Parts: sequence; C-alpha cells; structure tokens
Amino acid sequence: MIEFKGVHKTYNNGIKALKDVSINIEKGEFVFIIGASGAGKSTFLKLMMREEVPSAGEVIVNDFRLSKLKRREIPYLRRTMGVVFQDFRLINNMTVYDNVAFAMRVTGSSNTAVRKRVPYILGLVGLQNKARSYPPELSGGEQQRVGLARALVNNPSIIIADEPTGNIDPELSYEIVELLTEINRRGTTVLMVTHERDLVRMFHHRVIEIREGCVVSDRRVEEKKPTLSSFEADAVDTTGIFPPSRKDGFDYES
Repeated sequence: MIEFKGVHKTYNNGIKALKDVSINIEKGEFVFIIGASGAGKSTFLKLMMREEVPSAGEVIVNDFRLSKLKRREIPYLRRTMGVVFQDFRLINNMTVYDNVAFAMRVTGSSNTAVRKRVPYILGLVGLQNKARSYPPELSGGEQQRVGLARALVNNPSIIIADEPTGNIDPELSYEIVELLTEINRRGTTVLMVTHERDLVRMFHHRVIEIREGCVVSDRRVEEKKPTLSSFEADAVDTTGIFPPSRKDGFDYES
C-alpha cells in the first residue's frame, strides 16, 4: 500500500531531509512515525501526498507511482487519503455539520449522499449532538474529532494524522489515539506522526523512528501480558465463552 524504495530528498537550499529511506507499510497497519523536530517526518508525509517529489528513489502509494504521476492525477491520489492536522484547520463560520459536509461537496457528492453520510460519521466520532455547533464553541478535543470526521467522510483507505494531539490537553490525547486505533481495527491504514513517546508506549503498534533523515528504528511496541501461576491457569477455563474473533472490513457505511 505504501512503499518507499531508497528515497532521498534534498531541498534546493542543500538540506538533506531524507537519506536512503526504504519502508513498506501494508494495508490495515497502524504505524507511528516518531522523531525530533527537523528529523524528516514532515518531508516523509509531503512525499506521500505528492506535495514534494523525491530527489532519488521511488514512492508508491495505493498503486500510484508518484514519480510518474501527472499533475491532473494528483487529486485522485489524495482522495484515497484523509488528513488530520495538528491545528484542526476548521472553518470557524461553518457548523460542525457543514465543515464535514464541505469535504464531500468539493468532490462532487450529491446532497442526498451528504445528508446520509455526515450524520453517520459524526456519530462515529461521538459528535452527533454537536452538528449545529461552531468550532469556537468546542473544546480542543472536540475540534480534533471534527477534523477526524472530515478526514473519514470520503471513506479513504489511509488516514494520515500529523501531530493530532499537539494542540489538545494531555488527558484527551489518549482518547484521540484510541479513536484512531478503533478506526484501524475496522480496516483503515493509519499513519500518525508524533513526538509524544509516552503516548506511543501506551499503544501496541508499529513504530518507525526517523533521525536526521534516516530510519534508525522500525519496531513494534509489544503488549505485556500478565502471567498466571500454574494454580490460576488450572482454575481459569474460558473455552467456549467467547466466539472466535473476526476483523470486519469497514467502509464507514451506515
């Protein structure tokens, strides 16, 4: 789904933002991209969204070979992605409903489709009672949920969350990542850029660290499972209590 093959990016001012980056992210993964300011995280996202092109190497996203992508094809690439921004980027004189609906209208969706889809997505992110509110009337966490709803409404295969917890209270950060994790459980690929290492440790996802333009680590945070004594193990029998787990595909349809 997302592949970087020996990617280098050097800007005109001589800054080498990425150096020989090779990464493969499969459909349905949740990946944290971590690193300090200036490490190359933003350039990584810009290359994915075709805001920049690599100086060398190949970037492939959803079967689009970005180095060969024509200008008129870029909107079709971006429609496969939903982006959640650190600073929300909501339109303050539009209601919550209209902020989310706007993302559908610019792609040519019918009014019937908008009326069906937007309330469903607002319910998904827990904002069904805020549809008539305006962004300044909401908390930071609620505004970020509007941003997430807007990113989801066109049913993208990839969600890109660029420091989504940077402008909200720490106690709400877990809530936002938990919501992203639930969306991922239902089949959507999620990439979240963050510098909050403590938050990353609370979730058991793949973590790619970029430092000075290089991938220095690619690992999964393992879940620590409690161990049972032999007596407890003999005493606990859950056979037949729970049905087999099943991961449904999720197309966000009501």
